[in-house]
Amino acid sequence: MVVRFCENQGMALFRRRRSTDSTDSTTAAAEFWDAWPSVREALAEAVESDRPAPTEVSERVTALVQAIHPDMGWEVGPAPEPTGGIEDLDLSVDVDPNKLLEQLAALDDPSRLTGGPAHALTLRPGTSEEARVQSERWARSAPDDDQWVFQPVRPADHGSLSSTLRWDDHELDLSHASVSIRVDHATGRIDVGVYHPDNMFLSEETRRRLAEHVTLLALGEDDAVRWIGRTAALNEPPLDPLPPTSMPAVVRQMADMLGGVGGWVTLQGRVPLQGTMEVLLRHPVTRRDFPAFTLFVHVIVPYAHMDEDRSPTDESASALEDLETRITDVLGDNGTLFMRQTVGGRRDYRYYLDPDSGVLPEFEAVLTEWPEGEIRLRSRLDPSWSQFDAARRPFRRQLGE
Repeated sequence: MVVRFCENQGMALFRRRRSTDSTDSTTAAAEFWDAWPSVREALAEAVESDRPAPTEVSERVTALVQAIHPDMGWEVGPAPEPTGGIEDLDLSVDVDPNKLLEQLAALDDPSRLTGGPAHALTLRPGTSEEARVQSERWARSAPDDDQWVFQPVRPADHGSLSSTLRWDDHELDLSHASVSIRVDHATGRIDVGVYHPDNMFLSEETRRRLAEHVTLLALGEDDAVRWIGRTAALNEPPLDPLPPTSMPAVVRQMADMLGGVGGWVTLQGRVPLQGTMEVLLRHPVTRRDFPAFTLFVHVIVPYAHMDEDRSPTDESASALEDLETRITDVLGDNGTLFMRQTVGGRRDYRYYLDPDSGVLPEFEAVLTEWPEGEIRLRSRLDPSWSQFDAARRPFRRQLGE
């Protein structure tokens, strides 16, 4: 059989495409890690003494981080404490068995309790999707360091919601904070009001920043960007106050209502002269779900055994399922399927991969084993996911958009 690899409008066999979507940022990340040994100890001492890093060190790190992306910030602090126990496992009937096995393996990992990293260096991409892509690349290229954990985005930190925060000459006990939550079903967003008894003593700007900070600690940076529509400081206690730690549960309910984060939707119809069409696509999905995946790969796989509607019958259906499983195994956490369309004797797959992972040749090697016809493959760098957006555009009405 033949696998035909295409780029743009031309055709080429086994032609490679270099990762050029972030060449400058990739170079900047490499320069950061080259400089890391020279700032590492000073940052560790700052964490251990709970004091700011020396000005010259802080300025150098800031320059290195902003070379990766100008919207990026950074912070250092103690490494996150291990969280979650057996009571936190998702034991619902529809849970992914592989996800459950990963959770169990994490509970058995001794490093979660002892001997783990003491310090954390966290990049802060904020609401910038481009910065979030680059922070992920930075974290994926980090060296092994048994004393440091490198986080591409600030995670949730419920422990800090019960601690005292020093802010603008004020000491604020965050355990006294409460929130109001309103779900906007039309936008799929959550509006949050944050009340603290000391709000009356704070400036309007400080109240606003405090509300955003509490929301960030409750959800983490990615989920705050995904789900929060508006955050406001409240001057009066909410009528139905909730602890900030309840916000993740509301987010999960919202996600379940919309089909789940990274969920799947199946659509069916008929195409004249082509027969039955079935489309499987990720919905909802946001740029925050797969920030490193910027290499678009479109694969067209013909199948030989089909029924009168030109849908694959048992032999081809089994072969297609086996092919998909092998691709998933090869990709691991370096790529994922976004959309699959079956119609007229062929199955189209739309994947996104991490272009810096080097996984594309292995991906292509799996395709060479297909026995039922000529496979075509087209790839291009697509950081904005424009190819996926274009492919799903005809189905927006069915998706309720």
